[in-house]
Amino acid sequence: MDLGLSGKLVIVTGGASNLGRAITLGFAKEGARVVIADVDDEQAKKVESEAPSGTIVARHTDVTNWESVSSTVAFAEGSMGGVDVLVNCAGWTVDRLFMEKPRAEWEREIAIDTWGFINTVRAVLDPMIKRGYGRVVSIGSDAGRMGEWREAVYSGTKASVIAMSKSIAREVGKHGITLNVVCPGLVVGAVQDVHTRSAPEGRQGVSAASPRHAGRRCAGGPPAGF
Repeated sequence: MDLGLSGKLVIVTGGASNLGRAITLGFAKEGARVVIADVDDEQAKKVESEAPSGTIVARHTDVTNWESVSSTVAFAEGSMGGVDVLVNCAGWTVDRLFMEKPRAEWEREIAIDTWGFINTVRAVLDPMIKRGYGRVVSIGSDAGRMGEWREAVYSGTKASVIAMSKSIAREVGKHGITLNVVCPGLVVGAVQDVHTRSAPEGRQGVSAASPRHAGRRCAGGPPAGF
C-alpha cells in the first residue's frame, strides 16, 4: 500500500537505535528521506549506512539544547528542501521508586522527554506554517495515560507530551498541521531493559512489542500520513 511518504522529508529524534531506528528505516522503506537527530553519532552513522546513499542523513542533535535543535532544522530546511514530518522519539528514563530517585534523574527525564518535545516542535512549526503543511508524531507511553509504577516523573513527562500535542494541534490545525501521539506501551530496548531487570514480572509478553513492530505503527500508520 502506498502511504504517500515518497519524497517526504522526515526528522526522527533519537532515530539511531531501538524504536527510533525502526521508525527511521520504516520511513526510508516507504521512500522518505530521513534526518536522524541523535547524540549517538556512531550509531546514527551505522543506521545511515543501512539505506541507499542520501536516503538517511545523520545529524548530531541534542534535543535538550535549543541551539542544537534549531541548527538541525535549519540544515534540513536549507539543504534538504523542508521538513514535512517530525517524529519525536528521543527519550530517557530509569525505573526507580519516586522516593528513591535522585534529582539528577528527574532533571534528565524532564530535559529529554519534556523539553526535547518543546524544542523540536517549536523549531519546525514556523517553516511548516509557512508552507501550510506539517505532521508531528510524538512517541508517548501508556505511562503517560495511567501513571506507571516506579516511573512517576517519566509518567508526568509523557502525560505532558499528550496534553501539549492536543493543545498545539488546536492552535496550528488551521495551517494544515497535525500533531498525534503514539503510545506503544513497553518496547524491548536499552531504556526498557532497565525496567524488566528490576521488575522480572514485566518480562512476560515483552517479546510481542519489538522496536520493529512499534516502528511500523508509527512510520506506516495514519498519524504519519494524515
